[in-house]
Amino acid sequence: MNGCVGGAGCGGLSGCNGSASGCDRLTGGREFLIATGNPGKFTEIKAILEDLPFAMDFLFPVDLGILAEDLEETGDTYEANAILKAEYYAGKSGMGEKGLVVADDSGLVVTELAGELGLNTRRWGAGADATDQEWIDHFLQRMKGAVNRKAKFICFAALMVDGKMHVFEGEAGGEITHAQEAEMIPGLPLSSVFRPEGYDKVYAALTKSDKGRISHRGLAVNRVKDFLAGTL
Repeated sequence: MNGCVGGAGCGGLSGCNGSASGCDRLTGGREFLIATGNPGKFTEIKAILEDLPFAMDFLFPVDLGILAEDLEETGDTYEANAILKAEYYAGKSGMGEKGLVVADDSGLVVTELAGELGLNTRRWGAGADATDQEWIDHFLQRMKGAVNRKAKFICFAALMVDGKMHVFEGEAGGEITHAQEAEMIPGLPLSSVFRPEGYDKVYAALTKSDKGRISHRGLAVNRVKDFLAGTL
C-alpha cells in the first residue's frame, strides 16, 4: 500500500432516490460513495465492503445525479486515474473533506496484443461507446488464431478518508478463452472470456464470493476493506 494526501469538496451529501443498482441510503451507517458509473463495478465493490464490521450506507453516483460526463481519465498510470476519479467524485458529491470515497481504475494486459489495451482497455478497439457485446466481439476477433492467450488484469483502488488518499493494488493472471463461456456481467464484458489462473471457469461463471476473493478488483478492494477495518 502507498498513500498520498489529497481531497476536494466539502459539506454534506443531499438527496438519494435509490435504485436497482443499489443506493442504500439512510440506514443509519456512515455514507460511503463508490465512485463509478458502472453498475457492474458498483455491485462488486459493494459486495466486498458490506463485510465491514460497522454499518455503511453505500451510495451510487448515478442515484445522486452525478453522471461524470466531464470526467477525463488523463492519468498515465492506473494509480493516477484511480486518484483522479476519487477526487472528482468527492468534489461533485461534497464528500471530499468529510466522508468515504473509493474509486478504481483497471485494465487488461494481453501478451498477444502487447501495448494495445492497458490503461485504454474499455476505450480500445470498438471504443468506449460500443455496447458490451460489440466490444467483446471485436476483442475476440482480434484474438482469433492467437496461440499465446496469456493475460493479466491490473487494478488500483483509491480510497479517500476525510480528505486523505490511500491507494491499494490488485493483480490477477489468467488466459483469454476462444469464445464467451458465460453470460457477461453488465458493464464488464471481459468477465465472460477471462479465465483466472487455477480455475476452470471465467470470471462471470464464478460465484460472487470467489470472484470477489481472487479477481484483480477483489484483491484491491479487499485491501481497502482490511485497511478500513483496522482504521475506523
